[in-house]
Amino acid sequence: MDLILWRHAEAEDGNDDLARTLTRRGHKQAGQMAAWLRDRLPVHYELWASEARRSQQTASYLRKDFRVESGINPDIGWADVLKALNWPHGGSRTVVVVGHQPYIGRIASSLLCEQPLYFSVKKGSVWWLQHKAHGDLEQVRLRVMMPVSMLQN
Repeated sequence: MDLILWRHAEAEDGNDDLARTLTRRGHKQAGQMAAWLRDRLPVHYELWASEARRSQQTASYLRKDFRVESGINPDIGWADVLKALNWPHGGSRTVVVVGHQPYIGRIASSLLCEQPLYFSVKKGSVWWLQHKAHGDLEQVRLRVMMPVSMLQN
């Protein structure tokens, strides 16, 4: 299973967390990362977005049809997000999750370091993790960690 954790792009501040929208810069970030992902993703993949407007706006740059999932909302714990994804038992599928901090950083650290540390993940950035099983040995590999700043002109 490939798990791509994509933090939503830059969003406006606001009191209603689920209603916050992308800034002009956020729209640019989302478009740049979507273009980068589009060239690398397999033909078939799942795209999940939280109920937060900024997450859905970010996802829409990659594809217009995506799954809106409350199980990856901003206030959800990292372990619950993995449970919603059925990690690592999701088979050979690829799932792109447009989500939030702090759970993206905690998922990445938990899978790579076996501890839910607070990894800082910049807005618009991607962590691409891959689960492989070789007999009794299971491993998680970091395929790429791409900050959106590496794509900006």
